[in-house]
Amino acid sequence: MFLSVGISVAVFAQPAAAVQESNFGFATTEDLYRVCAVEEGDANYAQARLACHAFITATVQYHDAVTDRRNLKRLICYPTGTKIADGRAAFLAWARANAEDQERMSEVPVVGLVRGLAKAYPCR
Repeated sequence: MFLSVGISVAVFAQPAAAVQESNFGFATTEDLYRVCAVEEGDANYAQARLACHAFITATVQYHDAVTDRRNLKRLICYPTGTKIADGRAAFLAWARANAEDQERMSEVPVVGLVRGLAKAYPCR
C-alpha cells in the first residue's frame, strides 16, 4: 500500500505561488499544488507537509479500497515500495506541467491528484 513515508528533496523549475491560508481548504487542484509545493524553510512547511501527505494518503487509500472491494478498474497502478514522497513528486511534476491550464487547476483536488498519479503510475 502507498502509505510509507519517505523524505525527498526536489528542485522546482517553476515553483507554485506562495501558499495562503485559504489554500488549506483544498477547494481546487491549484490549492493542493500550492500546499504540496511548500519547501523546507518556509514558515508553513510543517503544516503544508502534513496536509499534503494526509491528502495523498487518504486519496490513495480510498482509491485502493474502492477498486479492491468492488472490482472496479484501477486508475493508479503504483509499484510495491512506492512512498508518499514519490506520489508528492509525481503530483508536483504533473501540476507544474499543467499550471497554466486553468481548467485543470480549477478541478477539485482529488481529480488533479489522481490525474498526476495516473500519469506517473499508469495501469497497463
